[in-house]
Amino acid sequence: MSTAHSSPSSSPKSSSFSPKNSATTQNINPPIHPAFTISNITSFIKITLSIEKGQYSTWSELFKIHAGVHQVIDHIIPSETTSSPNLKDTDPNLWARLDVVVLQWIYGTFSDDLLHTIIERDSTTENAWNRLFNIFYDNKNSRAIYLGQEFSNVHMEQFPDASTYCQHLKSLSDQFSNVGALVSNERLVLQLISGLTNVYATVGSQIRHGDSLPPFYKARSMIILEETTKAKKAANSISNPAFVSSLDDNAASTTPYQQRNHRNNNNNNKDNGAGRGG
Repeated sequence: MSTAHSSPSSSPKSSSFSPKNSATTQNINPPIHPAFTISNITSFIKITLSIEKGQYSTWSELFKIHAGVHQVIDHIIPSETTSSPNLKDTDPNLWARLDVVVLQWIYGTFSDDLLHTIIERDSTTENAWNRLFNIFYDNKNSRAIYLGQEFSNVHMEQFPDASTYCQHLKSLSDQFSNVGALVSNERLVLQLISGLTNVYATVGSQIRHGDSLPPFYKARSMIILEETTKAKKAANSISNPAFVSSLDDNAASTTPYQQRNHRNNNNNNKDNGAGRGG
């Protein structure tokens, strides 16, 4: 009679250890928002905005780029789309902190006078941004007339060099855009040419008589190159005459002692000649 043997179980004994989900066992810190990594806004926006200089268009463009990169553009220009959840609704505490950060950026790029003009208690970033816009676009017709007069009376002799002259014209052109009166490239280049001194008449003629007026940056480069060339020629003209008039220089370089000896020799020669003739 066959004896029935119990066969060992073919399935392994189940382990009493079951690993838990890593997402539930580990404390994962939320990522730091990019805006919190900025410690010095002036390292990224290198313009100090003031009412006198009127660089609002350039400043605001740089600020919008910076805000877009660091994901806070909706604090100054609210998004009109509602397809995705708004941080203001999903995490109001984070939104409030970010709003203060962006407001700090704005105030940190102002001149003292402008800061005292625009700052208000418990302001939001959006309100400060809108107040700033109104300041630079206020009385724009009067400002456009004033800028037009100043723009037309800019001349190169008022500035220490060509670069400063060109930069001032470009700055005035940017201020026109602040009041909604854009300056075309043609007008900017023509004013650049008309304000040149007579020394730059040749390069001005080259710019003016092309098939079409070049972009402002190219006209600027041509004028600065002309200035550099003239400066080198002037430096060379100081040293070259020493070689051209070397004979005169040699005569002038004799010492008083040598000059006295030369006169004495001439006198002796005259005396000897007179004695022989007597």
